[in-house]
Amino acid sequence: MRVRFTPQADRQYLGAIAYLRSKNPAGALTLMHRAEAVIAQLSDHPHSGHAIPEYPDLPHRELPVPPYRFFYRVVGETVWIIAVWHARQLPEEPDDFARG
Repeated sequence: MRVRFTPQADRQYLGAIAYLRSKNPAGALTLMHRAEAVIAQLSDHPHSGHAIPEYPDLPHRELPVPPYRFFYRVVGETVWIIAVWHARQLPEEPDDFARG
């Protein structure tokens, strides 16, 4: 399966990397490596995450990439990463995936 970031998730992820890089460059690299592993996992096992505890009735799922949570939804042959939130944040209810 193909894994893609929505524009919003891309901004959130890049913002997290930039913030970490300013505080802890090694931590930013660690987050990037962990995120790459999650993306590879989703490509091979798109249903490997779990329901979002705050929104269990939605079709969205999440995988942790400490200290962040990657929220995603499978649509056809694509896994859309729709949001990236710090674990201490209460996530907003995800929209139906944002296109491209």
